[in-house]
Amino acid sequence: MSDLSLTQAMSTLRAVRRLRPDPIPEEVLERVLQAAAWAPTGGNAQPWRIVLVRDADAKARLGTLYAAQWTEFAKGYEARFEALPEEDVARERRTLDAGNYLAEHLHEAPVIAVFCFNPKMMAITDIKQPRVSVVGGGSVYPAVQNLLLAARAEGLGCVLTTLLCQVEPEVREILAIPEPWGTAAAIPLGYPIGTGHGPIRRRAVGSLVFEDTFGNKRGSP
Repeated sequence: MSDLSLTQAMSTLRAVRRLRPDPIPEEVLERVLQAAAWAPTGGNAQPWRIVLVRDADAKARLGTLYAAQWTEFAKGYEARFEALPEEDVARERRTLDAGNYLAEHLHEAPVIAVFCFNPKMMAITDIKQPRVSVVGGGSVYPAVQNLLLAARAEGLGCVLTTLLCQVEPEVREILAIPEPWGTAAAIPLGYPIGTGHGPIRRRAVGSLVFEDTFGNKRGSP
């Protein structure tokens, strides 16, 4: 593992979609998985599991499903270009190209980590709200983020994908995932082609954080 600081890891954790097929050493993979296991969960229930997909046939089947979902998603993504300034179009097209690459080569990633969750092990406190329920994810996605950060520290490329959740029944059949477990994410892991991680673009804190009431601009510290 590198001596990368947590701040450096967080500020350079790019979505890396171009991965080499080279195998990941077991000791490296174990450290990444241990980081996921350290994540907090409601009641310390850890209602998630990871299926590490390395079987070539299973990866090929997942890749076929993913490519079909990506094709539809990409159509809507590209349609947004018409409303963007020319300089933004070039950047977004690079992202789209990287997504196209992943869709064509997902099966070549040495490992696909599929995160599963058991809703019966969760305290989903917003389930009765008249909106999309999100609280359950709070006991799954911290583990996902820990895994991503650990992969970054190990020099591995990674990206959080959720398109396979749209075809969950097929994924459950391929990976023998039993009821009532569902799927939350699929993360291809591998050493990057090219530079991999690097500086990221995000909105300024001032546009994301309010003081006391929603919309009340926070003063400078």
